[in-house]
Amino acid sequence: MTNPINGIGAGLGPANGSAANKTTGSSAAGGFDAALNEAFTKVNAIQQEADKAVHDLTQGGDVTNAVMAMQKADMSFQLMLEVRNRLLNAYDEVMRMQV
Repeated sequence: MTNPINGIGAGLGPANGSAANKTTGSSAAGGFDAALNEAFTKVNAIQQEADKAVHDLTQGGDVTNAVMAMQKADMSFQLMLEVRNRLLNAYDEVMRMQV
């Protein structure tokens, strides 16, 4: 079994303020940042698909496609909001910790 604390700190490099530490820390944070940006991009694409489906509906398109696209967009947006809420709660929890 892997020790989770060592797993988190393994990619951060030395604890001093050197340039190597700053570049390693930013790349580690970039992984999380990239994952969030990808998730936001996907949600945005789903929202745009829903907008297109509604536009197609106004031009005589299929009702079921529009409803399904809207439901998919709604669910993905709600999931994104829940992830955001959980991240904010985790941040608040970390900020309340006493050192």
